[in-house]
Amino acid sequence: MPRFVFTLDPLFRARQRVEETLQRQVAHIERERLELERKIRRQQEAISEGKRAMQDQLVGTLCMGDLRDQAGSTLRVMRDTQKVVLELAGIHKRLDATRQGLLEASKERRAIELLRERREEQWRKKLEKAENEAMDELAIFAAARKDSDS
Repeated sequence: MPRFVFTLDPLFRARQRVEETLQRQVAHIERERLELERKIRRQQEAISEGKRAMQDQLVGTLCMGDLRDQAGSTLRVMRDTQKVVLELAGIHKRLDATRQGLLEASKERRAIELLRERREEQWRKKLEKAENEAMDELAIFAAARKDSDS
């Protein structure tokens, strides 16, 4: 039985590779995003812990040096957290752009895939038609031979 050959198969494989590359990029950026979000949560916990520690120091005798150190530490963590939040915003922009690219790559690959399916269906119909014509021809020859034998 003949085998279907899709002439645009190299293009289809190339588009699949592009799509897979973009999928890996999206996964990599997602991991970066998750790590930054974990870092922000840890820093928020550190800020909360610093505030609790400062409140504990406000009871009884006040040591201004300890309060100043604690406030400075909390401010540093807040500043670092703001930097991470800005970095996270950049990650979100990269992620959105990469996802959009992935969507486009998926559409392009799917278009070739649909074309392949249509062409294969046409090929199958053509093959089936040729087989039917060959069967009809054999039936005609058999009927003609039967008539000539009688």
